[in-house]
Amino acid sequence: MKAAVWYGRKDVRVMDVPEPSAPRAGEVKIKVQWCGICGTDLHEYLVGPIFINTEHHPLTGHKAPVILGHEFAGDIVEVGPGVDSLKVGDRVTADACQHCGKCYFCQRNMTQLCQQVAFTGLNANGAFAEYVNVPVNTLYKLSDNISYEAGALIEPLAVGLHAVRQAPLLAGESVVILGAGTIGLSTLQAARAAGASKIFVIEVARARKEYALKLGATAVFDPTEVDVVQKVREATGGLGADVSLECIGHEKTVPLAIDLARSAGKVVLVGIPERESSMNFFGVVATEKKITGCLCYNGEFAPVIDLLGDGRLQAEPLITGKIKIDDIVNKGFEELVNNKEQNIKIIVTPW
Repeated sequence: MKAAVWYGRKDVRVMDVPEPSAPRAGEVKIKVQWCGICGTDLHEYLVGPIFINTEHHPLTGHKAPVILGHEFAGDIVEVGPGVDSLKVGDRVTADACQHCGKCYFCQRNMTQLCQQVAFTGLNANGAFAEYVNVPVNTLYKLSDNISYEAGALIEPLAVGLHAVRQAPLLAGESVVILGAGTIGLSTLQAARAAGASKIFVIEVARARKEYALKLGATAVFDPTEVDVVQKVREATGGLGADVSLECIGHEKTVPLAIDLARSAGKVVLVGIPERESSMNFFGVVATEKKITGCLCYNGEFAPVIDLLGDGRLQAEPLITGKIKIDDIVNKGFEELVNNKEQNIKIIVTPW
């Protein structure tokens, strides 16, 4: 089958590889219809390995090279022994977190923190391919009114919903979101669905500013044009936002996210940092701000599917490109690197 395989930095190869074998006990084989290029995929392409392991992973036994891709939807074509919750022909999407089911965190239903967590498309072969095998306990059945294209965006939408729950955001609270990429816009929609009274977005790219406003932002502030801390305080009675959500992962935006929150406010760090960030934490201590990390999701796929089904979340507006797998490097990774301002989510089909 055809697949996009990561070999190293700036080295993703579209090539013929063996089709996955028959699924093992507890696994299913999926015919992939669409798979999104995630910011994590882009980071691995540019500066990896980050999450990709170069030695055998303790849970999956896999090591690089690896087929990328973890935001996907498709059809079950084969089920392994012991699988009875889903059947051949079911339309599904998948949680990217494979877990051991035995460790301290798995036993407490915090599977994203599994001590042996493995991510599909990073620590096991992923869905930039015609077929992929995944554990059945990572799968969710798609409603009939959700397209495959939208199904491929349930994963980033689940990240946004998890971020809002991590705060937690209460109805009527004000929110500031740093970044209007896929995760930022997913978080924006989740905040709106949760009942945020005001949603401010910090963004520099013109196209992304427009997307944020279309998807419900109260206002968008550009840090290259205005003092964004001052603007948010002016719009919140001099206080700052009740909840600040950092969705970029840049060393300069983490301290900014903290500054944008009011005293005793909540700060959620969603973006994946590539470099260390330095700051004086006196401002956190003196104002009793609460900082929370946020990794992936934990049970948010099912509510995202419900919210997509009734229209409170939207996936299609985030899709700015649809390409074939043969074009994944030039029209996918390089397009996102060189034309970041014009793109939100590019999705890929292997067919």
